[in-house]
Amino acid sequence: MEPTSLLIFAGALLVAAGSPGPSIAALVARVISKGFRDVLPFLAAMWIGEAIWLSLAVFGLAFVAQSFHMAFVVVKWAGVAYLVYLAWKMWTAPVDTREGEMPSQDSPLKLFAAGMAVTLGNPKIMMFYLALLPTIIDLASVSVVGWLELTLTMAAVLIAIDLAWVFAAAQARKLLRSKRAMQIANRVSATTMAGAAAAIAAR
Repeated sequence: MEPTSLLIFAGALLVAAGSPGPSIAALVARVISKGFRDVLPFLAAMWIGEAIWLSLAVFGLAFVAQSFHMAFVVVKWAGVAYLVYLAWKMWTAPVDTREGEMPSQDSPLKLFAAGMAVTLGNPKIMMFYLALLPTIIDLASVSVVGWLELTLTMAAVLIAIDLAWVFAAAQARKLLRSKRAMQIANRVSATTMAGAAAAIAAR
């Protein structure tokens, strides 16, 4: 593909993905509440989910998303339900963790499933790839090599954005030393996670 086309795509994705939405809210809330050490499965699922939407758009399979609309609705509500569950766990999480002791990790498979559900069920992401992307890139002329270039560009942009959010959330977590501060952080994280679930459910 032309470098200018990739740059335009990267710029549009940077704006779309960089603006806080349900996925970013869920990611930040997770890191503040539990730390960054076990967040990789959640991140990987988010990136793979976006690659799936990109592939659907590039290979002209948007009709698949429309034909199997109910399946995506189910995924959406499964994601909403899991975010609400995570919000409840954060709200009720104990704050008597000793210095240097990390909270117990959730199952990587559960985190991966949560990240996938949030990404596949997020209307903002869906609309970017199925509605906005065709106005940016001439998808009819994209070859397999072009798809690979778009995917690598997408991965580079998303990794940079998401890791920046993870770093910022991890730094904020370091400032939370007292029990009271941890309790406030857990409640804020729970509210943020519930807000992400509400944002997805309302669309």
